[in-house]
Amino acid sequence: MKLIIQDTFNKELPADPITENYVRQVENACFSFVTPTKTANPQIIHVSPEMLENLGLSATDVQSDEFKNVFTGNEVLPNTQPYAMCYGGHQFGNWAGQLGDGRAINLTEIVHNKQRWAIQLKGAGKTPYSRTADGLAVLRSSIREYLCSEAMFYLGVPTTRALSLALSGDEVLRDVLYNGNPAYEKGAIVSRIAPSFLRFGNYQILAVRNDIETLKTLVNYTIKHFYPELGTPSKESYLQFFKKVAENSLEMVIHWQRVGFVHGVMNTDNMSILGLTIDYGPYGWLEGYDYGWTPNTTDSQHKRYRYGNQPNIVLWNLYQLANALYPLINETEGLEKVLADFGTAFENKYLNMMRSKIGLFSENENDQKLIQELENNLHLTETDMTIFFRNLSRFSKENPEQGISIIQDAFYGSIEQLPEITEAWNKWFDKYSIRLQLEKESDLERSEKMNAINPKYVLRNYMAQLAIDAADKGDYNLIDELFNLLKKPYSEQEDQEKWFAKRPDWARNKVGCSMLSCSS
Repeated sequence: MKLIIQDTFNKELPADPITENYVRQVENACFSFVTPTKTANPQIIHVSPEMLENLGLSATDVQSDEFKNVFTGNEVLPNTQPYAMCYGGHQFGNWAGQLGDGRAINLTEIVHNKQRWAIQLKGAGKTPYSRTADGLAVLRSSIREYLCSEAMFYLGVPTTRALSLALSGDEVLRDVLYNGNPAYEKGAIVSRIAPSFLRFGNYQILAVRNDIETLKTLVNYTIKHFYPELGTPSKESYLQFFKKVAENSLEMVIHWQRVGFVHGVMNTDNMSILGLTIDYGPYGWLEGYDYGWTPNTTDSQHKRYRYGNQPNIVLWNLYQLANALYPLINETEGLEKVLADFGTAFENKYLNMMRSKIGLFSENENDQKLIQELENNLHLTETDMTIFFRNLSRFSKENPEQGISIIQDAFYGSIEQLPEITEAWNKWFDKYSIRLQLEKESDLERSEKMNAINPKYVLRNYMAQLAIDAADKGDYNLIDELFNLLKKPYSEQEDQEKWFAKRPDWARNKVGCSMLSCSS
C-alpha cells in the first residue's frame, strides 16, 4: 500500500507538549499527538471505490491486512504521527469552551494527482479532547455518516468524503435518546477524508484565549495551503480570507436548501473553514416541506437549526468567526461589509436556485412572488419535497389544469376533499403556466434541466435505518445497494423506483427515522 505522505498540519503548527493521552485543557497549541486505540477484531465492511482512487489506492490494497489495520486504527503508517485537533465552539448559541477532536484522530495527509487529502478516523478512541466520552463510535451513526458523505458529494453539495466503513469488533455503550436507557451496540470506525478538517472553532478557541500568536500562525497556515491565491499574510489578505470563507459557506448552504438537507447541529465547531458539509450527526432530508423541521431531538424545543433557519445560522456563525479574526485585522468596517453582503448575496442566490428548481432560466420581476406563493402552498398540507420538485418537471405549460394530478403523489394525504387547498394549487399552476410561456425551452428541454437540479433519490432517514437494521444482523447488502443508488441521484434508475417514495407510515415516529440525538 503506497501513499504519498506529505504532512503539514502537525509539522507547521504548534503541538501540545504533553504527549500523555488524558483529558485536559490544551493551551498554546493547535493539536495533540495521540495514537488510535487498537480494536478487538476489525473488519472492513464497505469501501468507496472513487475515494480509493482519489488517494492512489487500488482494490488489491483493500484486501491487505495493512489497509484493514491502518483504516481501523490498529496500525500507524510509517513516518506519520497521528493527532487530534484543538478547537472550541458555540453550541446552540452558547460558548462551550474547548471541545476538540473527541472521537476523531487525524492519521496523516497525503497528496495524489496534485490534490491534498487529510485522512481521519472517527471512532478510533480517546483523545485529550474526549471530555467524559469514550472516543468511540457505533455502527448506527457510522453507517449514516459513511453513506451521507458520499451521497452529498454525488448530489453536488460541498462535503467531506468517506473512504471506508469498518466494524471494530468491540461493543460500545450508548444512550440513543439521552433518556437513561443505555445499551451496548456494535462499535465501528469511519475513515473520513477532506483537504482539511479545520473548522471555525479552531480559530475561535485561540482568540478567546487571547493566544494571538498561535491564531496568526494558524490563519497564515490556512491561507498558504487552502487559499494560496490570497498571497502573503497581511490585514488585507486576512480580510479576503474571511470573505472567501463567507462565500464558500453561502455556496454550501444554498446547496443544502436546494436538496432539502438539514444538518441538525450547526454549531461553530461543525462549520468547515473550506465551506464543506462536515460532521454528519442528526441530519435528515425534508420529507414534508417544512421550514420548521429539525431532525435533532436536542433542538426540538427551540428549533434553532431548523431547515428554514440554516442560512441565518451560517451568517450567525460567520459573525463568530469575524470576532475571532478581528485581532489580526483590528478594523470592523471590512468584516462588517462581508457580513452585510452575505444577506444580499443569499437572497439573489436563493432566488436563482429556486428559479432553476421550477424550470425558470430567465429572470422576471414577478418570480419572487411566484416562488413565495409556491412555498406557501407547499406548507398547506404535508407535501414531500423531493417527489414534488422531481414530478414538477413533467408539467406542461399548455395544460395547467393537469398540475395537481402531476404532483399529487407528493401529498401525504388526499386534497380532494380540501377545496381551499385545491383552489390555491390551481391558481398557482395557472400563474406558473403563464410564466413558462416566457421561457425559450420546450417542455422536454425544461424537464431535462430540472431533473439535473432536483434529485430523484436522497438518503431519507428511513432508508439509512433499514440499512442499519440489516447491518446489525450482519447483512451489509443494503449499505451497498444504497451506496450505489445514491451515486446517481439525478438518474431515473427504473429498477430502483421503490426508493422514489414517500416516507412509510411506520417510519414517521420511529427512532432513527424522524428524530435523532447528537450522539446518533
